[in-house]
Amino acid sequence: MNPLPVSVCMVAGAEAHRIGRALESVAGWVSEIIVVVNEEVTDGTDRIATNYGAKVFREPWKGFVAQKNSASAKGTQPWLLLLDADEAVSSNLRDEIVRTLLTPGIDSVFAAFSFPRCTWFCGRWIRHGDWYPDRQTRLWRRGKGTWEGIDCGGFGVHSKLRVEGRIGRLKGELLHYTATELNKQVPKYMMYADHFAKRSLLDNRPVRTVEILFRPWWRFTRSYILRLGFLDGWQGLAVAWLVAFGTFLRYARAKEELCGKPHPQA
Repeated sequence: MNPLPVSVCMVAGAEAHRIGRALESVAGWVSEIIVVVNEEVTDGTDRIATNYGAKVFREPWKGFVAQKNSASAKGTQPWLLLLDADEAVSSNLRDEIVRTLLTPGIDSVFAAFSFPRCTWFCGRWIRHGDWYPDRQTRLWRRGKGTWEGIDCGGFGVHSKLRVEGRIGRLKGELLHYTATELNKQVPKYMMYADHFAKRSLLDNRPVRTVEILFRPWWRFTRSYILRLGFLDGWQGLAVAWLVAFGTFLRYARAKEELCGKPHPQA
């Protein structure tokens, strides 16, 4: 198969332990791979990327949004595909992208495409609840998309691709290996809560105590029952509780920030 006119764009820190899987999933069927590596990285991430034929650029860390835009700007092909180091393109998604981009006139109809992202969590693929389908718009025509949003604690919490034009929907899955263990997932929710609290303070958004009480229970009910999280075994139950816990943390932290921290008496 001749390579597609696609530039894969990646940003990476010290990712030597997992970037190979991501690169393996795109090597051979795309025309170009761009990897922007943080300048302080010394674990061999750059060498692994080079072994897969990637063009590697070392840059100081500017935040996820700026770093993604920097990597995207370096792509030279008509189509750009952003991939994180903890992700991989499934064979079904690869085949669907190939069929789609080889369709005559497709670039005059769609400016971008979204696809579901499926997370591997504690030994199981999560295909129900609030973590799925987690649609991501990651494939777009060069010049038709820009990354926007706010970074928080190293996570691009609200980074989103703003697309000029129509977005098509693909069915193949992007595989996500970020939440392999509970102890790696829980700390993220505290960072997300800090971000939510800061945004609530900046927006002067009031947080009522009743929200702290009821919103977590609603999120658990939606994830585990309404969105069939119970079909994912004990992992689905854990996801529902994580979502509920994260919701509690967000609103509790926002309430804390908006009310102000108490000052100790002299």
